[in-house]
Amino acid sequence: MATTMKERIAAQIHPDEVIELAKDLVKIPSYTTDETSVAEFLHAFFRRQGFESELQEVDPGRFQTVARLRGAGGGRSLMFNGHIDIDPIPGGWRRDPWTPTIEGDRFYGAGIYNMKGGDTAMIMAAVAARRAGVPLRGDIVVACVDGELQGGVGTVHLLKRGVRADWAIVPEPYSIHNIITKHTGVMELAVHVIGRSAHISRMEQGINAIGKMANAVQALERVKLRGETDPDLPGLPRLNVGSILGGRGRECELRGPNIVPDFCSIYVDVRFPQGVTPDSILADIRGALDRLAGADKDFVYEIEFPMKPERRGFREVMVPVSVPRSHPLVQTLRANVVAIMGAEPTIGAVAPFSYAGNDTAHLYAAGIPCCLYGPAGGFDEGCDDRWTSVEQIMTCTRVFGAMIADVCA
Repeated sequence: MATTMKERIAAQIHPDEVIELAKDLVKIPSYTTDETSVAEFLHAFFRRQGFESELQEVDPGRFQTVARLRGAGGGRSLMFNGHIDIDPIPGGWRRDPWTPTIEGDRFYGAGIYNMKGGDTAMIMAAVAARRAGVPLRGDIVVACVDGELQGGVGTVHLLKRGVRADWAIVPEPYSIHNIITKHTGVMELAVHVIGRSAHISRMEQGINAIGKMANAVQALERVKLRGETDPDLPGLPRLNVGSILGGRGRECELRGPNIVPDFCSIYVDVRFPQGVTPDSILADIRGALDRLAGADKDFVYEIEFPMKPERRGFREVMVPVSVPRSHPLVQTLRANVVAIMGAEPTIGAVAPFSYAGNDTAHLYAAGIPCCLYGPAGGFDEGCDDRWTSVEQIMTCTRVFGAMIADVCA
């Protein structure tokens, strides 16, 4: 019976239709905090396909889409969770990123890699199940969420709204050859240094916040984060000072380089294993900066954690995740990957992908067993044009359709 259901769902997966949805998603810009247009598109799409669909307001005027195909009851529910916010477009793109382009197996376009290719696969698998008329006992939930690149604000929001499922899959772009069950924790914070403004003619009376921040950056690059390490993730913990801005006042006015800057900010990203905690990280960072302040009476700093929403950084902490490889979700997914691909996937922690955070952090913390499985791609050599494999999008769609038959039917 299960095999028949899988065949019925697979018969409703049409490559041209899958790729057409991916093209539609690429054409709609959806940078972090600006996801509403694609959410509204998907809301209308799901309703046309016969799904229940809800536009959830994550922040004022900012929406995400959560669709549901209800089962008759008595079965397990399965959530597909994919973020609809996309990374900034690098300056080195040669093709128009908003014009989807397919060259051989490579699908080029804004956000197709992270992660509109995976979004397409999960959506079209659910659509195929709906069209196949497979009798479902458990619900299919398709969560198209905002702000994963802010630490998962959309998934945190839907969980607070009471959206749940028995199992979940997040189709991050880590290859159809990998089922990732273990990954890093992620937190971001800002450090501000406060100086004193003065005209260049009397600069000796000022305190240069940018100069003081240079010492802070060096101190943070040397800091040792305490805690138990994880042999599966030997590159952790790690800290990166990724952004810096300095100028006049807390808004960092950049005009007037003839004035000693009195304010400077850096944004810091930390990746950490289960043996390290956000509290211990903050204590270690504060300790390093306090030592600077003890040696320099003019060094004054503040730590901003969590970061303010307007900074578009992480507003949530993504905790480390480690799902047992033996869990029935993982083994059911493995069996379907083998049946469709004819090869065993790698299961567990996979570098470098496991050094990235994702929304399984919030799902697993909410008691929902989950893992990562999605279509991958790459960069073109010599430029920043990003692509996702068409074959991997299609394979992922078929695997997800088979999972629906095994879990929900």
